Amino acid sequence: MREFSFESRIETLLTPEIVSLLTQIHEYRGKQALFIQAKPDVLDDLKAIAIIQSTDASNSIEGIRTADERLELLVREKTRPANRNEQEITGYRDVLAQIHKNYHYIDPKPGMILQLHRDLYKYSGLDGGHYKVGDNAITELLPSGERIIRFQPAAAWETPEYMNALCDAWLKATWDGAIDPLLIMPSFILDFLCIHPFSDGNGRMSRLLTLLLLYRSGYVVGKYISIEKLIERTKLGYYDALADSSDGWHEGANDYAPFTRYLLGVVLAAYRDFENRVNTFSSITDGKPGRVRAIIKETPGKITKSEIMKRCPDISQVTVQRALNELLKSREIIKLGGGRYTAYTWNRDKE
Repeated sequence: MREFSFESRIETLLTPEIVSLLTQIHEYRGKQALFIQAKPDVLDDLKAIAIIQSTDASNSIEGIRTADERLELLVREKTRPANRNEQEITGYRDVLAQIHKNYHYIDPKPGMILQLHRDLYKYSGLDGGHYKVGDNAITELLPSGERIIRFQPAAAWETPEYMNALCDAWLKATWDGAIDPLLIMPSFILDFLCIHPFSDGNGRMSRLLTLLLLYRSGYVVGKYISIEKLIERTKLGYYDALADSSDGWHEGANDYAPFTRYLLGVVLAAYRDFENRVNTFSSITDGKPGRVRAIIKETPGKITKSEIMKRCPDISQVTVQRALNELLKSREIIKLGGGRYTAYTWNRDKE
């Protein structure tokens, strides 16, 4: 069985590229507190958007989906799950909300990870909260529908001991604050995925744990910008980095740098989006209709109503349509096509 020691990996991870990512993230984190103190109303809007996008994206990566209208109702607790997919989406919603609210009190320890996994499946009737009893594999669903094996994880009999050792290594490496937790968080997540401790739900748990470790380390950008959505958008890069960093894992000879670069890149992208959205939202004085207006104005070419709603999942369809009607009336936007193919574009001639 291999051992876990985050401290021994630090030197190999301090490449110029990774150091640059860390430096930029630290700079954005310095601004984080200013935004949180100065823009509470804007942040409430961003939170509402992020929790819907996170719940959608993390489940979608695993092929778990429902209609956009149903998703919003489920996340807002306006309806009950109607099928297996919606049960799993609802479970993710609850665990995500728990991490957002109580991350200070959720230690990354085996018992707590098991409890979060149990809660992930509390609506589906599956017996969550237990380690796998049979060996499993990390797979990828290709666009063609074919599922391929990316990695053969730790054996079931190794899992309890590995999880204990992994969590102990994290606590040892972070207890005195001597090591930047951003530098070792990707290693923890990679090791978790290579152990693959559960028969199902490992990918979603890894993304929930990513948020937990970030929040506990003071990087709370995932509350306002969906980390899961950014991972979904770069899914191919995610799988490639995972494959590159897991090669040789069983022998303790793997290179953690590719996955570290990838995950830190996602965190940096989230902070950049955070700053941009705070500035954009802060400049809007007429609420939700103003956000619809800003989205159309900032979008090159055309955009559909459904695309607007995906970018503003906290705004109802009625409000979006009302805003579109007003913008058409004032001739600030132009309507293109009709029926299901209707789209809108900003009227540049009127500027």
